[in-house]
Amino acid sequence: MESSKPAQVVKNVVEKVADVLSPAAPGAPGSAPPSLKEPTTPHDPLPPKKEQGAPETRTPTGAKTGAPATSKGQQGAYLTTANGARLRDTDHSLKAGPRGPILLQDHHFREKITHFDHERIPERVVHARGTGAHGVFEGYGTAEKITRAGFLGKGKQTDVFVRFSTVLGSRGSADTVRDTRGFATKFYTDEGTFDLVANNMPVFFIQDAIKFPDVIHAGKPHPDREIPQAQSAHDTFWDFVSLHTEAQHHTMWNMSDRGIPRSYRTMEGFGVHTFRMVDAAGETALVKFHWKPKLGVHSLTWEEAQLLSGIDPDFHRRDLYDAIEAGAYPEWELGLQVFPDTPEETFAGIDLLDPTKIVPEELAPVQPVGRLVLNRTPTNFFAEVEQVAFHLGHLPPGIDVTNDPLLQGRLFSYVDTQLTRLGGPNFTQIPVNRPHAPVNDMLRDGFHQHAVHAGVAPYRPNSLDGGNPFPAGDAEHAFVDVPVVVTEAPKVRASPASFDDHFSQARLFWLSMSPVEKEHIVRAYTFELGKCYHQAIRERQLQCLANIDPVLCAQVATGLGLPVPEPTLPLAEVAPSPALSQVGREWPADGRMVGIVIDADSDPDGVGVVQRAVFSAGMVPLLIAAHGGTVRGMPVQRTFATARSVEFDAVLLAGAPAPAPDALPARDAKAGTPDAVPMDPRVLLLVEECWRHAKAIGAWGAGTAVLHQAGVAGTPGVVTADSGPEALDAVHRLMALHRVWDRFPASVA
Repeated sequence: MESSKPAQVVKNVVEKVADVLSPAAPGAPGSAPPSLKEPTTPHDPLPPKKEQGAPETRTPTGAKTGAPATSKGQQGAYLTTANGARLRDTDHSLKAGPRGPILLQDHHFREKITHFDHERIPERVVHARGTGAHGVFEGYGTAEKITRAGFLGKGKQTDVFVRFSTVLGSRGSADTVRDTRGFATKFYTDEGTFDLVANNMPVFFIQDAIKFPDVIHAGKPHPDREIPQAQSAHDTFWDFVSLHTEAQHHTMWNMSDRGIPRSYRTMEGFGVHTFRMVDAAGETALVKFHWKPKLGVHSLTWEEAQLLSGIDPDFHRRDLYDAIEAGAYPEWELGLQVFPDTPEETFAGIDLLDPTKIVPEELAPVQPVGRLVLNRTPTNFFAEVEQVAFHLGHLPPGIDVTNDPLLQGRLFSYVDTQLTRLGGPNFTQIPVNRPHAPVNDMLRDGFHQHAVHAGVAPYRPNSLDGGNPFPAGDAEHAFVDVPVVVTEAPKVRASPASFDDHFSQARLFWLSMSPVEKEHIVRAYTFELGKCYHQAIRERQLQCLANIDPVLCAQVATGLGLPVPEPTLPLAEVAPSPALSQVGREWPADGRMVGIVIDADSDPDGVGVVQRAVFSAGMVPLLIAAHGGTVRGMPVQRTFATARSVEFDAVLLAGAPAPAPDALPARDAKAGTPDAVPMDPRVLLLVEECWRHAKAIGAWGAGTAVLHQAGVAGTPGVVTADSGPEALDAVHRLMALHRVWDRFPASVA
């Protein structure tokens, strides 16, 4: 190596270490490293990054083209117009002289600007803030007894696209707000597309779709000031849910840790509604869909969520894509709760058509029927994540809907939404929405028609096209509209009496929580109601809490400084459901981020052993040091200035860094007050925050001094060891529990 070429020296060191520690930390923005100077030698577009995918190349009518996925991207080495004419220049408008006005004849300028002016489509009214990924679903064959749906057959693999999202926020809002999350999966089955449009909570705020505008208008920013964004901590939301008490069960889920998931990878999904399945013999059963994450169900702490909203508002999106790039593919099992299809459509006294109710898993176990793995990120966010269109009526043969009044309304609303948002009735022809089954629908023309239909008779019956297309029967796996008997009844605007119980299942959820989860629920209600302006709304919601549980109500009332109301209804007698709690089990730590603090005295060989062990455990190590570049030949991924505790699931200390030159309050607010300390105050802050957030912390050698300086040595979940591998091993075991909750004893039983 030549010392006169420091950039090359660093490059060689990085490449050497990267070879040893491969795979490298995720997050590189392109598929090839950039050159220092602007490239000038023409060449074809770079290939996608290895983790990226794209919609399969199909025609608008579902046929395979055989073309590679890159055929839909840019082609050739030269800049062109939209019609392929090569351009000499795209930096200057065509003017009447260098200082003259732009000429009307500048067709390239007009094309470029017009397209830019129309780059955005109307965002979704709800679920505007989303992200997505491609993957594959494999059936176990265990559902064949209850459904003829082919994609659930044993060993059957089906391409999927999944979109995760928040509900209330706009596209520019943060990922980590307290909110319900969408978990929508598009199965490209060979019998037609199946859209399972799920949420991370199994119930919803309302029982009838006619009230959907009401709950969304209540939750969205106030119409006069357009604030607050992406949150429910305001008067209109609590005004609605405290008056419209059927929302209390979903509100309880929202106030729990489920409202702030750790990541999309550690989030359950629920189909919410009860669906009907049909087997090959025409027999039916009622089912509820569940997605169970391989990594378990975990959440952020409230302080983490708040910090992340400012430090990294894209945290969930980044986590998903980094995990896929690192090879820690997110994975879920699809499961079914199965119920007899009786005329009453109830189970254990629970109305299966009420979307504000669950059936506890202890009464109806979730039966695994398949596995979902996400293994490719989008190639183009707009084309795929923004233009993907879901609809609950996209059903394959073997799955049908029920008379759930919320589901029935959604069957209308989703198509109506796509017509406006995606500009017409042909949204299924957008590449990400194209089916992987032959399409012969007799639907013609309209905005954005991509197909070039042949024939002269798009009607039935016809003879001019030889009778094509022909109706299909059972032998051809035609869709089955189950002939459910509709009871004779008057036309009314009403709900069944079984829909009137609004508090028992909210009480069931509360009693099923562990003490630490109850503490978090109390804090969430206290915070949200404390943000309301009007006292009457707080008092009204407290009355609802009194009808759910007296301990919950008293704790929240104390935090608000209000008297504790008496319940107006008898408290329901319910048995807790342990399946609802997130605490108490062990899970894999795949894809977790481990921060390793180093300094100029840290042993490169010892740190390298720990890095390789972290990679081998399916996690990602990130070295944190006083400055970027390298420290003793070790490539640094984060600095004390750029790192924050919320990035990491655990922290290891391989050194006790002295204050760095930039540890100045005037330069980095995290440096705190100018009090003299023997080590960098930002490292102490990192450790203190991880400790507050109940994360595992480990240290060896000089790193143990940081624990004593931070005042956390010897506390639960803080380990010291004689070597890095020993410290990592202890921390890894703690990470299986997700958090060290016994660090903070709860006051609520």
